[in-house]
Amino acid sequence: MTDIVLTETYEGITTVTLNRPEHLNALSVELRQKLGEVFIKLKNDTETQVIILTGNGRAFTAGLDLKELGQQGMNTPSSGNETVDLQKAIREVGKPVIGAINGFAITGGFELALACDILIASTEAKFADTHVRMGVVPGWGLSQRLSRLIGASRAKQLSFTGNYLSAETAERWGLVNEVLEPDELLLYCQKLAKDITSVNQDTLKEVHRLIDYGWENSLAEGVDEERRTSRGKNRDLEADTLEQNRLNVQSRGRELNS
Repeated sequence: MTDIVLTETYEGITTVTLNRPEHLNALSVELRQKLGEVFIKLKNDTETQVIILTGNGRAFTAGLDLKELGQQGMNTPSSGNETVDLQKAIREVGKPVIGAINGFAITGGFELALACDILIASTEAKFADTHVRMGVVPGWGLSQRLSRLIGASRAKQLSFTGNYLSAETAERWGLVNEVLEPDELLLYCQKLAKDITSVNQDTLKEVHRLIDYGWENSLAEGVDEERRTSRGKNRDLEADTLEQNRLNVQSRGRELNS
């Protein structure tokens, strides 16, 4: 039987691949459960520092499995078998998650992409929110997160129409950071992940937490939390440690600019 979620770990980077290409990686109950379990496991995996999430085939994921929903509806015994909150598992994994958006990211797939920390897209990527066309109210945060990323007017345009958004426009609107040719997508994400693995991991964890804290709270609360964290974490830094870190930063800067 083919694994519907593939994982591969190399040098601190774990690539998680949705593997239902014949169904455009539609998020069946089974796939949602399995993917959530993978992220819960990765949270405590000492070999994993950065996660890349992508899809196999033409889609990142086309969203919830509409064929399954058409047969069973939203409130079904099979839906009750899910014991993992997928969005929570991804957002609380505690490690940077890079979404390598290789193709369609539709509705639930769009919401899955928004759970990632960094989005990099292929030229083949397309985004759409079809909740209003399906008559289903979003429940994974899309109505709140999308407007914070691209602005309320653009979010309303997407969510009110259900129209597709191209990768190029997604980059222009600030939804994705880069758009690359399909054969360059994973290579770029792996390079980005490698850069992340090279930093101080304890500090990375705190900065990651602080940015997410600010996302969920007001600016004033975020600044206060940063101040408290900074005082607690920085007070024991020794001068020789800071000097060595300074030299390392300078050395890296020379390498990147040479």
